[in-house]
Amino acid sequence: MIHIDGSYGEGGGQILRTSLTLSSILNLPFEMNNIRAKRKKPGLLPQHLTSVRAAKKITDAEVEGDEFKSQNLVYEPKEICGGEYEFDVAEERGSAGATGLVFQTIIPILLFGKRPSKVTIKGGTHVPFAPPYHYLKETFLPTLRKMDLELELSIGRWGFYPRGGGEISVLITPLSNLNPLRIAEKGKLLELRGISTVANLPLSIAHRQKKRTVERLNEFKVDIEIEEAASVGPGTFIFLLAKYENCLCGFSALGARGKPAERVADEVADAFLYHHNSNGAVEKHLADQLLLYASLAKGESSFTTSKISQHLFTNKWVVEKFLPAKIEIDGSSVLVKGKGG
Repeated sequence: MIHIDGSYGEGGGQILRTSLTLSSILNLPFEMNNIRAKRKKPGLLPQHLTSVRAAKKITDAEVEGDEFKSQNLVYEPKEICGGEYEFDVAEERGSAGATGLVFQTIIPILLFGKRPSKVTIKGGTHVPFAPPYHYLKETFLPTLRKMDLELELSIGRWGFYPRGGGEISVLITPLSNLNPLRIAEKGKLLELRGISTVANLPLSIAHRQKKRTVERLNEFKVDIEIEEAASVGPGTFIFLLAKYENCLCGFSALGARGKPAERVADEVADAFLYHHNSNGAVEKHLADQLLLYASLAKGESSFTTSKISQHLFTNKWVVEKFLPAKIEIDGSSVLVKGKGG
């Protein structure tokens, strides 16, 4: 039984998600206390509880503590069972909890299953503090394909905070190999494109978001499409995809009540410019997530990032609880010698 202190580092949900993933893949039980202890609302909130119960179902695990707001959990997985699954973040109580965070927990597990799987996740697809659908689709999955992983993601309905009600589906082919990843430099910027979207709000908001973004990035050729999203609740969203010679980088921002469209545009423009003007290849959120996959790969992975986040150090700590992988973080460089390396 591996013991994990959920208050380590930034003390957030990433510790739980990485633990669930690696425990399920490696068939190593763990016990965690102080779950999300450093968050304003500690314990298991709907999206975390959904991740626990999804992993439990996929691995037929024995679990103690899978209750709303619980700060202690015992998780003992059995065999990974691929197949067709559906999980709803709002099943126990109404919530716009992030589908993207549930996705990040269970997809690696099913990649190590023995047969293909299809998973539908209902909840918030475009919500604060979580990877939106477009980031997963346009940035995260194409990067994983460089490691020889086969995943296909689609969206049935958008879900914004606070209503949620969105739906994404993913097809997972069990991996036959997990190659290391090496991205030292971004290379030349080849394309910068994106979307500006509203749901159940005036389309003029999307046009204002686009206009401001193009003005801020006037030294680049930017192609932004206007889109109206099908959603049960109102929301606005803007996403930029920067295609470099060696990598894809995604940046997004969300609207909120009382938040001008121009401020939404400024957020996404600032995020892109910060990364573009840095020496790092992958942006900080992608670096966090690549660490887990690189640790499971056979061989040595390496990449540079525009910012080393506290999330990255915390994820390193959790990974090393489960795996003999060697992870070195030096300046903007990350070197991972996977468990087979």
